[in-house]
Parts: sequence; C-alpha cells; structure tokens
Amino acid sequence: MLEFQHPYFLFLILAVLILPFLRGGLRRRGSIRFSNTSLAGQLGTINKSKSGRWLSFLRTLALTLLIVALARPRLGHGETEIEASGIDIVLTVDISGSMQAMDFKILGKRYNRLEVVKKVIKEFINKREADRIALVAFAGEPYLVSPLTLNHDWLVKNLERLEIGLIKEDGTAIGSALIMSANRLRELKAKSKVVVLLTDGVNNMGSIQPVTAAEAAAALKVKVYTIAAGTKGKAPFPVQDHLGRTRYRNVQTDVDEPTLREIARLTKGSFFRATDTKELEDIYDQIDELEKTEVKLKNFTYYDELFIWPLLAGLFFLMLEYLLGNTRLKTLP
Repeated sequence: MLEFQHPYFLFLILAVLILPFLRGGLRRRGSIRFSNTSLAGQLGTINKSKSGRWLSFLRTLALTLLIVALARPRLGHGETEIEASGIDIVLTVDISGSMQAMDFKILGKRYNRLEVVKKVIKEFINKREADRIALVAFAGEPYLVSPLTLNHDWLVKNLERLEIGLIKEDGTAIGSALIMSANRLRELKAKSKVVVLLTDGVNNMGSIQPVTAAEAAAALKVKVYTIAAGTKGKAPFPVQDHLGRTRYRNVQTDVDEPTLREIARLTKGSFFRATDTKELEDIYDQIDELEKTEVKLKNFTYYDELFIWPLLAGLFFLMLEYLLGNTRLKTLP
C-alpha cells in the first residue's frame, strides 16, 4: 500500500504547475534576447527556438519530484501475527508392529493403520494453526518426535517420517508414553493442556502402568482423549509367501478399552473407538470441536521509505536543466 507520510506538501505541486502559466513560462520564447525590438523585427523569418519550453519543463519536473520526496512516499506492508491460543496439544501415536494391520481403507484402497492415522493427524494439525503441538510416538518405549511447536510444516514433516520399526523395541508401552506426553506440558501455563493418545493394543511394556500415568496427568491438569483404533477381533496382516508375494492373514488383535476409558475418566477427557477411516476422521473432528481455539490476531505494518528515488530524480533533472541552460540551450543576454 503506497502512502505519503506528509501528504499536505503535495498541494505545492499545484503552485509549481500554475506558476509557469502565470509567468508565461510554458510559452515559446526566443533563445536570444535583444535590447532593441527593431532588430528582432528584422529576424521575423527565423523560427523561434524550443529551448525555453524545454528548460521550463525540466525545472517544473524537478520541482515536482522534489515536492513528492518532501511528502515522504512509503510502501506499507501489512502483516498479521497470531498470538498463542492458550491450548497446547501432544499427539501420542502407537507405532508398534500391530499397526501393520490392513483393516483401514481410503477411497476403497486398503492401507495399514499407521498410514491412515498419519493422514488423519495431518489434517487435524492443519486445522489447529494457532496451537502449539507436540508429537510422541511409542512402541516398546516412547520417543519424542517433536517438542511443542507452532511450526506445523516442520511438525508434519516429522509426522511423515514415522514408520513401523522406527523404535527398535516392539510392544505397547502406553503408560510410559502417557507420562512422557504429560511431562511435555508440565511447566506450561496454558489455558488447556491436552493429550490425544491413540493405540491399537494392550499395555505390555514399560515400568509405568497406564492408570498410574493417568493419575499423574490428572495432577498436572492434563486432559487425555484416548482412541482405540482397529477392527474388533481379527484383522488382516500382510505376509510374504515363498514366492515373495504379499498375502493377507487374519490375526487376532486386542485393544484394552477398559483401561483407555479409565484414563479418559481420570483426566476428564473422552474415550473414542475407531474401526474404520471415517470413524477415525470423525473422532479427530470431535476433538477439534471440543478444544476450540481462541485465536488472537495482532496486526502491524512496516514501511519501505521511497523518498530517496524522487529526491534523486528531482536533483538529476534540476542539474540537467542547469547544464542545458548554460550549454546547448543557453540563452544569450
């Protein structure tokens, strides 16, 4: 946005434009002055020079540019800064071997649980522009993928790196993962501190029991939303036959719903069950609605000063008028 810091100086341009008319400055004038008009009469057949008009034009242009510089033109750049919303979220994701189960679909095509979870979480992150979000993955032990950050592009890149086998020790350490997640929120003074914990298994690793971890989270005023993911009963797992072809074998999968419900109850959160992609998407949409963000916007503007350009141009044309007036377009007395 172009604006002038001292726009009232621009009224002087009118005076600069009108003054030559009042003085006859824009009319053609001879480039040679005569002390005797009878001599000029003898030269009536000689064409009058345009030098007077050119010099007057250059002077007018130079003064106009100098006045524009005096008015301080500047280019404003408006920006909007998002202030902290007061909601901090830790997304805690199970990446154990059982997440290989191929019981979720997208547009009719079969995907494993982790691939679908990553897609849905990415959409959730993109909706929470004003929230600081962290990412914790776990299998036999927890792993901090990303600390709390507002740099969601960087967060999504780290989310995309998640894969089964990233954590060498397989298993399901729900309690340890919840403790790590709650600790990321421990010292913060956010209005709302939230953990969204997704798993498809039963706690079988780690030294901390899930309910004990939930009690610790409740003491820190951390709300936990728990999600049990996967088909109830048997689910198809990919296996390689002796010819290297991928086959699917139905394997019994279990998720500890009672414990996940208890974690949610102790922390005043909610429990959800997702057996397909649509249910999983709906769950994250519900959590998004339950934890509404109060976005505070701070608008500010910074300026690029432009006065130097009309100032330099004005001085250039003023000097050009002076040089031409004393050389090529010089008038003789």
